[in-house]
Order: sequence, then C-alpha cells, then structure tokens
Amino acid sequence: MRIAIRSSPSLRADRERGFAILDVLREIAEAHKTPVSSIALAWLLHQPAVISVIVGAKRSNQLAENLAAADIQLTVDELARLDEVSRVPEEYLTWEFLQEDDSIRR
Repeated sequence: MRIAIRSSPSLRADRERGFAILDVLREIAEAHKTPVSSIALAWLLHQPAVISVIVGAKRSNQLAENLAAADIQLTVDELARLDEVSRVPEEYLTWEFLQEDDSIRR
C-alpha cells in the first residue's frame, strides 16, 4: 500500500501545492523578518472561521515566535496570495466521492 500511495498522481499534486504554499510563506516571512512558522500561524488567525490556534513548542524561543504571530498584520495582498496558492481544486473535493460511484462519471 505504501508504494501505491507514494506513486499516486493526486498525492504528487498535493505535495507540489504544499511546496508552492511554503514558497509564498517564505517570501512573506522574509518581508516581515520573521520565521515561516509565525507567518503560518498569523495566516490561520486571519481566517474568519478560526478563533484560536494550538501551538506547540519545545523551546522558549519557539514559544515566543508562536505567540508573536498574534501581532503580525498580514496585508490584503499577502492574504490573497496565500489564499490563492492554497485553494483546494474543485475536482479534489469530489475525487473520493467519484471513486465510490462509477455511475456518476457517466
């Protein structure tokens, strides 16, 4: 099963999308002179449906970086870039459903 999962084209697309998201996060982090993790948390906190985030830190500096995310104000452009690059393709949302009922594809 592990081999099938690694060779799955849909997972390759997810991996590529994940790297694209990281690229944008890195660019924004450089502009804010802050770690990528802080930008990722700030992005989550800017989402209307998110009222809190759970952070994890092993060291005090990691905790400080995580907490600092609450003070980061992302611009409208930065939020739009992150939303665009992370948008889930519509076909992905129905992929599992279509796999289960072959008659739908006809």
